[in-house]
Amino acid sequence: MITHRAMLLEKPGTALRLGAAPAAGVAPGPGQVRIGVRACAVCRTDLHVVDGELPRPKLPLVPGHEIVGVVQECGAGVERLRPGDRVGVSWLGRTCGECGYCASGRENLCAAARFTGYTLDGGYADCLLADARYCFAIGPEYPDIEAAPLLCAGLIGYRSLTMAGDARRLGIYGFGAAAHIVAQVARWQGREVYAFTRAGDVAAQGFARELGAVWAGGSEERPPAELDAAILFAPVGALVPLALRAVARGGRVVCGGIHMSDIPSFPYELLWQERSLVSVANLTRRDGEEFLALAPRVPVRTVTEPFPLEQANAALARLRDGKLKGAAVLVMEADPGPAGPAQP
Repeated sequence: MITHRAMLLEKPGTALRLGAAPAAGVAPGPGQVRIGVRACAVCRTDLHVVDGELPRPKLPLVPGHEIVGVVQECGAGVERLRPGDRVGVSWLGRTCGECGYCASGRENLCAAARFTGYTLDGGYADCLLADARYCFAIGPEYPDIEAAPLLCAGLIGYRSLTMAGDARRLGIYGFGAAAHIVAQVARWQGREVYAFTRAGDVAAQGFARELGAVWAGGSEERPPAELDAAILFAPVGALVPLALRAVARGGRVVCGGIHMSDIPSFPYELLWQERSLVSVANLTRRDGEEFLALAPRVPVRTVTEPFPLEQANAALARLRDGKLKGAAVLVMEADPGPAGPAQP
């Protein structure tokens, strides 16, 4: 009988299998904490890992990197956290702390970085081990299920929004989990949001308008005004030239995903006049601290669809098919409400 469950990826391109959690009964090492997982949101990056679009994952692997849980046990040297603290674990699981990128505040680019749910076991489980330095305090404003999407959809969305600069007219391509959070922050900042969805996706366009978008339409449509910047969350390379065509002179297009299909060739004219094209890679702990402090001030409200842990494959399928409104969240147990906050 499995007492500590996990959904395991044994081979990319295959369904996850229910098995024993690798962290079950394992004491945390120096600097680690053992976390009892309460909720883990399902991210598009999980799809890229499961479907084999990201190379060389740890195998077998427990996916998941939008994790909310409670510290059960602390390893030697852990001072910031204590048992009972509610924490979040995100994509960036560990860095070297010594290279030029780490030393210059760009730990997201560290070549030795390890990633939760990809090269480290993640949160599709009842428990996991995590580096205490990369755990975030989760305040009392959000129940577990609502907090989980903030840990990646929110964090990567926030970094993408920051890289878009002070754009007043902001286009968002792909209106899923990250977009529905970013749109709220952008509106709170006084920006105009223009939402782009799959052609004919009336439900997603209506959802965008509910969240304050001034316009919503298909990705191939031209918006009624030139954009100052655009963020691409949909992993579709063909959207890049469409976004470049939609932004004004000096505008910026930000690619917010870790994986994207090939970008087709396009005329230099679309990039000329000081338009720019940039990508977002991972996140830093500073991003996490800033966004998690900002979210309750907006306040960001996440729209979620809960699934029991054993239905992780169904949740991934709904995400793959574009049938989710907001974010899918795997729930490990009944949500008893926030535990004590982690110490700053």
